[in-house]
Amino acid sequence: MTGRDADGGRTAVPRLDAVNHEPGDEMIRPLVKLLNVVLAPLSRRAWEGQEHLPPSGGVIVVANHISNADPLALGQFLAYSGRWPRFLAKSSLFAVPGLGRLLRRVGQIPVERGSSRSVDALVAAQEALAEGRAVVVYPEGTITRDPDLWPMRGHTGAARLALATSCPVVPVAQWGAEEFLRGRKVGVPRVWAHPTLRMRVGAPVPLDDLRGRPVDAVLLAEATERIMAALTSLLEDLRGERAPAVRFDPRAVRTPEPRR
Repeated sequence: MTGRDADGGRTAVPRLDAVNHEPGDEMIRPLVKLLNVVLAPLSRRAWEGQEHLPPSGGVIVVANHISNADPLALGQFLAYSGRWPRFLAKSSLFAVPGLGRLLRRVGQIPVERGSSRSVDALVAAQEALAEGRAVVVYPEGTITRDPDLWPMRGHTGAARLALATSCPVVPVAQWGAEEFLRGRKVGVPRVWAHPTLRMRVGAPVPLDDLRGRPVDAVLLAEATERIMAALTSLLEDLRGERAPAVRFDPRAVRTPEPRR
């Protein structure tokens, strides 16, 4: 099976069985293969830094969020890099007939946003990490609202997981999926765009000096800032641009009152 590399030439996609040795998950394997059949002719790939992904054991993968197509692009990347992804995903997806059942069968983790049950997702994520899984967190919590698609201010979920476990936090910067689906609303994919799906993995975020300390708001803020700084720096390298000095903060943007 083949795909296109960043220069437009044909490049071999490794056999999934040859690169992914994680046990079980026979439901994920055929889905990933099908996804590759769909994405390979529609996009190019530029994947870098897979050596930073531990081949086994619990790992928290954090990524910037630019498009509704992100999970497909990132999921394919992680699977062909040797790890089955477990995404923390909004619970509304699990309510879709058929899709919700499939997501549960392949081990994805629902998040009840804005609810007291949101902590259930962190409990499930910790259990997955204890089983040696790769848990994927978008620390922004949603697709970025920054007008130039830079990472926003992060939420503390990834930091909480990192401080509650000894698992490494590995950042992945991505770019290109926004060419498939632009904006925050789900629309018709721009299958004619043929974007280059760029992924760059960075070294684990240094958090060891924060572990073992009492977890409070200050500690969570410091850990979250380190995670977001690592992601932003990776994305700057990937895009060849500088991010704004101050990250966009959606919580500081007031929603206009409805007209009467």
